Amino acid sequence: MSNKAWSKAEFEAKLRAKGDRYHIHHPFNINMREGRLSREQLRGWVANRFYYQLMIPQKDAAIMANCDCRETRRRWVHRILDHDGWDGNAGGIEAWSRLGEAVGIARDELWSLKHVLPGVKFAVDAYVNFARRAPWQEAVCSSLTEMFAPEIHKQRLANWPKDYPWVASEGLQYFRSRISLAQRDVEHGLELTLAHFKTRAQQERALEILQFKLDVLWSMSDAIALAYPDSKKSRNKT
Repeated sequence: MSNKAWSKAEFEAKLRAKGDRYHIHHPFNINMREGRLSREQLRGWVANRFYYQLMIPQKDAAIMANCDCRETRRRWVHRILDHDGWDGNAGGIEAWSRLGEAVGIARDELWSLKHVLPGVKFAVDAYVNFARRAPWQEAVCSSLTEMFAPEIHKQRLANWPKDYPWVASEGLQYFRSRISLAQRDVEHGLELTLAHFKTRAQQERALEILQFKLDVLWSMSDAIALAYPDSKKSRNKT
């Protein structure tokens, strides 16, 4: 087997090919896309994914703390602000909190984290700990699951109004905002990854890192699907 490094185009293609393991293909997410989730299932998903949203700024802050490149920090800090918010912009965490209210979860109940499953917490914490301990370039690479995120947001914006009409439309703002922001973040993350992982061994390591992050997201869906089984096999639009 050749140990020759892939070209940047070949390397990027291999990174993007990992999209077939993205959690958009998980059975729970397929049921969501096809309008088959009950209210309880959808609320359970929103409540558990909220923990992931809360921890994203801490993950990004960990990357910045390990990063010795000023220019990278100047650009990466926008990710923290995107979620935590700033003057005039409530941020992604607040947008997800409003999604919780839109599906019928009281704000205090959502923020209490009492619905967060052990499996979800374990997976998310593993991701944050990786970002804290790994070289910052590797942690950046792990963020590249965002390459596959715009499609899942577009699907939800297209399908939820007809499949889950009981969800208030203003609660979908998180999905609307993340389409352009994810595309911006992917451009930066790819730029850094393609520049840093140059040898074949490094490139294969990058694929392993991206697979780790994909496994984190898949494990979260596994835990949610187990806790909120699909018993009715039918749509709940009322």
